[in-house]
Amino acid sequence: MTDIELVAREHLAVAVEAPHGRSAAMVAQDGPLRQTVLALKAGAVLGEHNAPVAGSVYVLEGSITLVSAAGRIVVNENQLALVPQERHSVEASEDSVFLLTAVTETHLSA
Repeated sequence: MTDIELVAREHLAVAVEAPHGRSAAMVAQDGPLRQTVLALKAGAVLGEHNAPVAGSVYVLEGSITLVSAAGRIVVNENQLALVPQERHSVEASEDSVFLLTAVTETHLSA
């Protein structure tokens, strides 16, 4: 079992001191399902990247913004949002930690 709060605190401390302002750790993996704790210091950005097959973010602390061609989605502490199904970036308006849940591939049944 993983203590998400402990992992979040540890990675936020690393992100705040890191030159690039971020830190991450995969905390669970089951087939195509991945759960990752990501920490960003205020002002840090995860550059534009492809969306997973399906995904959500749950903000544990702080506030992030998901930015895509469709617009901007602000996700505050204790809020859950779906990841845009297009290329997107993530911005932190304050020191923030979030749990990304992502399905990375689909498995077809035979």
